[in-house]
Amino acid sequence: MGYASAPMAPSISVVFPMWNEEAYIRRAVAAAKDILEGFAADHEVIIVDDASTDATATIAAELARADPRIRVLTNARNLKLGATLRRGFQAASKDLVLYTDADLPFDLQELPRAVRLLEYQQADLLSAYRFDRTLEGPLRSIYTFLYTQLVRLLFGLRIKDVNFAFKLFRRTLLDRFPLKSEGSFIDAELLIRTRRAGARIIQIGVDYFPRSRGQSTLASPGVILKILREMLGLWPELR
Repeated sequence: MGYASAPMAPSISVVFPMWNEEAYIRRAVAAAKDILEGFAADHEVIIVDDASTDATATIAAELARADPRIRVLTNARNLKLGATLRRGFQAASKDLVLYTDADLPFDLQELPRAVRLLEYQQADLLSAYRFDRTLEGPLRSIYTFLYTQLVRLLFGLRIKDVNFAFKLFRRTLLDRFPLKSEGSFIDAELLIRTRRAGARIIQIGVDYFPRSRGQSTLASPGVILKILREMLGLWPELR
């Protein structure tokens, strides 16, 4: 009787886009290191500082000096989420890439489960959704619902929580298409291009922990307008 070989330990890059995250950066990196050292010895943490005006860059450099597996990229000027993530993704060197935010909107202890499901279902990308989105407040909940419905209407993308910052995917997926978004449409673009490439997407639900410090700009009028402009600009290419 033959025996299945034990699964190989995952190789993971964790990408944190950061802008003025001095209140969260130490906690985020410590949480990532804690979970990764327990199940993915081959890992790296990539901080992409988007020209922060607080102490984020200073703290990031300090953390990198203390651990060679922490890498810091610094934008010379503020490039917004899409361009910042694209730079982090390009720098990622491991087999799997996790993107999330510095305020840790979910418990990173979910990462081993996500990796197991990605491998078990032989998927290319895992997109998490929040069990309870009302915790982000009524206005953000309405924006999230309307945006998700608009993406469904325009692109036929049936994802429960398009912009939630928990995307786990195989790095080789990025060799199959370009990402062009400069702003927060990057989440939707990644999912749409993944589906168009014939790659497999799976979803899991997780508990959501809203930001308690600092400021989120996702629901600001400027960010919303940029998302809509990029969505309409890429629609002919992505539909």
